[in-house]
Amino acid sequence: MTIRIYHNPRCSKSRQTLTLIRDKGFEPEIVEYLKTPPSVEELRTLIGKLGLAPMDMVRRKEAEFAISGLDQGEADEARVLEALHSYPKLIERPIVVHGDRAVLGRPPENVLDIL
Repeated sequence: MTIRIYHNPRCSKSRQTLTLIRDKGFEPEIVEYLKTPPSVEELRTLIGKLGLAPMDMVRRKEAEFAISGLDQGEADEARVLEALHSYPKLIERPIVVHGDRAVLGRPPENVLDIL
């Protein structure tokens, strides 16, 4: 079964998580989500596997948070997913998927639960 990491090579936590996966003997499929943003449907699936609310995947300190309009209060799932797709920098990272389970690699050790 393939392990997939939604990875940002400029993020230290993402790099640490990738190293941890490799140290455990796995070579994951790497998705550089800033270059290839996940579709809205793919984001919906990820959120389901993570067991999170859509807003729990949003990086609120990024400038795109205000640009996307998500800082204006309540946003429904469709609006959040569209913002995450349009502004992938907002996606909390890294996300590691193994089968029907997924975790955020913050801290990187979270991935040990699904390897």
